[in-house]
Amino acid sequence: MKSNRMEAFSDGVLAIIITIMVLEFKVPEGHDWHALVELGPKVLSYIFSFVYIGIYWNNHHHLLHMVRTMNGRLMWLNLLLLFWLSLVPFTTAWMGENHFAATPTALYGIVLLLASLAYWLLQRAIINQHSGDSSFVLAMGKDWKGKLSPLLYLIAALTAYASPWISGFFFILVAMIWFLPDKRIEHAMRA
Repeated sequence: MKSNRMEAFSDGVLAIIITIMVLEFKVPEGHDWHALVELGPKVLSYIFSFVYIGIYWNNHHHLLHMVRTMNGRLMWLNLLLLFWLSLVPFTTAWMGENHFAATPTALYGIVLLLASLAYWLLQRAIINQHSGDSSFVLAMGKDWKGKLSPLLYLIAALTAYASPWISGFFFILVAMIWFLPDKRIEHAMRA
């Protein structure tokens, strides 16, 4: 199997994840702007998750271009990543429905933490296919984003019990760190 089949499968799963999230919105009962305001927490949690799924989709796309040989390990690690990302709609809905209560917000952080660890494992497996002096390996060695993100997700999960606003700050911080595609892979592909 070539990596483009895994990429196409992953794209389909991520598209379904986004679709499931948007289907959680129910039409408000009122007919004025106030009816929409009541959906605020749901809309905010959806925006968080949509951005995160978009970030994963973008970086996953770049990462799979560096696959040299497709194997069972990569396919299972990719499925592990998709498993954790497939839980995002559930945690998004639970968090939005409960106005960012502590436990749903903490679980959201834990799911994002586990997705980031799964992405890191997939990335490591792809890096291991390259020689130690390749431009891709050298570029990926400076992975400060990948090392910082799990720590920030853990802090977000733990601080949910102190304040959902603090957790939200860390969720936004990680999204801002990753919002721009990982240029290291683009530079390595050109080299």
